[in-house]
Amino acid sequence: MNTRPDQPLRLGTRRSKLAMSQSGHVADAVREVTGRPVELVEITTYGDVSREHLAQIGGTGVFVTALRDALLRGEVDFAVHSLKDLPTTQPDDLVIAAMPRREDVRDALVARDGLTFEQLPDGARIGTGSPRRTAQLNHLARTLGKRIETVPIRGNVDTRIGFVRDGELDAVVLAAAGLNRIGRGDEATDLLSVDSILPAPGQGALAVECPASSTDLIAALSSLDDPHTRAAVTAERSLLAALEAGCSAPVGAFADLLADGRIVNEMRLRGVVGTLDGSTLVQLSTTGPVPQSYDEAMALGRELADEMLAKGAAGLMGERSL
Repeated sequence: MNTRPDQPLRLGTRRSKLAMSQSGHVADAVREVTGRPVELVEITTYGDVSREHLAQIGGTGVFVTALRDALLRGEVDFAVHSLKDLPTTQPDDLVIAAMPRREDVRDALVARDGLTFEQLPDGARIGTGSPRRTAQLNHLARTLGKRIETVPIRGNVDTRIGFVRDGELDAVVLAAAGLNRIGRGDEATDLLSVDSILPAPGQGALAVECPASSTDLIAALSSLDDPHTRAAVTAERSLLAALEAGCSAPVGAFADLLADGRIVNEMRLRGVVGTLDGSTLVQLSTTGPVPQSYDEAMALGRELADEMLAKGAAGLMGERSL
């Protein structure tokens, strides 16, 4: 780590507009808490250069490995990741020093003519690169008695929304958090309730990661940590890990806090696994005291995963046919 107080801290980030925007927000916060300048170091990851669909290249880690390698080589002092991109296994020599307060967890529909999901015509073509979204969108369409065609897509926000603007697709589905972070939240024509579409584990949250040896930096970055976000995301990722599923699997999870009056006293964790055609879902939830430790949050995730596996979740994760 750069130790001179006048020397900039180097923040590793992907090159995309979204990654640069969210890293910029973290950089501002780090400048404020450390009093040191922060410079963004742009790093190209395999996920950025590959044109294959994420489900084909494995999803997990494709946007992360190059950033982590730069950390371990000492080329950057810390890095910012979209938490949903992180593998569930944490390397011993790296630490997630902070999970800042989470953004909107919902998925957002951007459709032609300002349409909501329910207003889309029968046979509408909807673009998404996510098996999780594909499974749940198809299931939602079935419950509404309509037929849709999900189309696999890749690319940045401009590219994806461009498919709608050019008339190639009727709609695309993106993370609301990403649209908000680049100032384009008003382009969403529908925000899909978590009661209908569960987000990816960790969706809307960021991970600020640095070497485990950088104790002073870890202490400084920890002031950016939001304990409720960390507890929720830890439970969601524990569920994902216990299901032995990567981020390319059709798994959704969301942990939210439940309050009795003004007192937050419970956490509810919901999880879903489904076939890509939406014909079958295993969707369960569990509720417990708000986790006060990493181990308690992990236990909540494992508990729900065990219930889902007992209901046949493993078989659904292996079902790819549409």
